[in-house]
Formats: sequence, C-alpha cells, structure tokens
Amino acid sequence: MNELVLAIELAFWQQTLIKVLVAAVLVPTTALIFGIVFLFKVMSWMQSRMGPQEAGPRGLLQLLADGAKFLQKEDIIPDKADRFVFKAAPVVVLASTFLIYVILPAGPDLIISDLPTGIFFAMAVSSLSVIGVLMAGWSSSNKYALMGGLRAGGQLIAYELPLILAVVGVVIQAGSLSMQDIVLAQANGSMLGFSGVGLPFLITQILGFGIFMVAIQAELTQPPFDMPVAESEVVGGFHVEYTGFRFLFFFLAEFATAFAFAAIAATLFLGGWYVPGIDPDSMLANVVGPIALFVKIMVVAFLIFWFRFTYPRFREDQLQRFAWKYLIPLALVNITITGALVVAL
Repeated sequence: MNELVLAIELAFWQQTLIKVLVAAVLVPTTALIFGIVFLFKVMSWMQSRMGPQEAGPRGLLQLLADGAKFLQKEDIIPDKADRFVFKAAPVVVLASTFLIYVILPAGPDLIISDLPTGIFFAMAVSSLSVIGVLMAGWSSSNKYALMGGLRAGGQLIAYELPLILAVVGVVIQAGSLSMQDIVLAQANGSMLGFSGVGLPFLITQILGFGIFMVAIQAELTQPPFDMPVAESEVVGGFHVEYTGFRFLFFFLAEFATAFAFAAIAATLFLGGWYVPGIDPDSMLANVVGPIALFVKIMVVAFLIFWFRFTYPRFREDQLQRFAWKYLIPLALVNITITGALVVAL
C-alpha cells in the first residue's frame, strides 16, 4: 500500500500548482461571500434599508453584476502618473492577501503550507499592503490620492504594532508560531481540569482578542478607521484615480483580507477548525474542520462589519492616539501577564 501511495504521489511542481490554484479560487470566492452577506444583506438589515433585490434570487448575483461592470469599464491612467508603479500598486496589495491564505489551516491536513513560523509569516506579508497603498497614492499624481496614501501608511504602521503584540500572548501560551500547533494547543488544553472541550484562547486571551479585533479593523481601513479613504475629505483616498479592473483589485483585496484576518482570529482565539469531541488527528476532522472554521469566521466577521456599520469615523489625531497611548500599552500588559502566568504555572 505504501508503495502505491508513493507511486501516485504528485511531483513538487504539481503540488505547488494545485496549491496556487486553490488560493486563486479562495481569494475571490471569500471576497464574494463577504460582499454579499455583509456589505449587501447584513448592512441593509442593520440599517433598516433595502438591499439588492433584482439581480438573481433576492439580489444574490448583484456583486457578480458589479464585477462584470468593472471589467467593462475603461482602464484610465492619469497623464502625469508613473504608469508602471500605478499599474503595479493594486497587484502588490492583492498579492499580500494571496500570501496570507498560504498558512490558514482548515483541517489537520487541509493547509497550503504548514510553516513553522506561520503566524509570523502572516503578519509579515500582511504588511506588504502598506507598500502597495503608498505606491497607489504617490503614483497617481493626485494630491488627494497622495494624502490618502500617507494617511494609510501612518495608520497601518501604527496599528500593526498592537496587531502583532496581541498575537504574542497567544504564541507564548501555545509555545509555537505554527498555526496548526496553535490549534492543537487549544484542542489539547483543559479548563479547570476538564479537557472535553479544549481551551479556546479567547478565555485566557480576551484582552488580546479585543486588541486584535480593533487592530484588524484599522488594518482594513474600515470605519471607524477609514480616514485614508474618507470621501468627505480625500474623495476616495489612495485609489481615487483607479477605474475598471484595477479598482476591482482593491475591492477584492479589502474583502478577501477581511476574510483572512477573520480566519486568523478564529484560529488564534476560537480553536480554528477544531470541534470538541472529534479526534483532531482523524480523517473526520478534515471533513468537519472546514465547516467549523467557516462558522467561526462568520461570527468574527459579523463583529468586524458590525463595528463598520455602527461607529462614526475617528479624527486623525484620535486614531493615532488610540493606537499609541492605549492599544500598545494594553498589549504589553497582556504579554507581561501571560508570560508571568506561563512561567508560574
């Protein structure tokens, strides 16, 4: 039997091609799911408005119609823009989103690449979007785009610190940077001596979870942290000059990144694909795991979009003060307490 398995094992390039194709399908699919469920349906429900109803059953095809519309629009590049940088910026932003999906586990064996430093890799590649945003703002030769790009750069850099520091508490408690190890640490944990349901780090890292949720809201530049794209001030921000499929790239990156961050939060704090009562090493976990992870992602995403639809925009000084004077000190306190308890216990 082992010889047969070895005989049909795919070559490295074939495995890589399949993994790339899986990521290429996941990114637009997850963006589509979030756009339909939250941007159209949940927002209309929360704000007592009518969502799309005409395109498809109950308007479910509206986002596909919008995508087709963007693909048909003219690709306009400003005369004084740096053409190469202008074209490359949305690709850089979307590429950083693709890379995050590489380390997201949906089951014991359902992961593109189980890197030993998985969460560190995710935090590192998510920072690449800052470069793309700055490229978009500078290359457009538009003062509003440049202003939005500079705002975004300052905001993303400021909130990456509490984002990473919130993760450190989980890493200390799990004793590993691997996303799979973090899931297994929660699956094999116990609460008050009872190990039947594991130990979701949400219980011990509730402060870190709160900081992480606020930080990803700012990383996504969604209200109340949408200063970089504030229509009333910078008329759309760093992507104000983008049209057609290039603007669609920014849209896809925003919602696919929201899904990726929600998946990271669900993995770090809610146990990821683990379901109590199911052996994490069994084949059944590969079947039930993706469903469990998806449910947890939708719960986390509801919180993300609830904040987006509820709170008014911060001023720029309030936004920076909140990160440097409150979130970062609280994250350091969380790390200190976690480290002390791990050593003591």
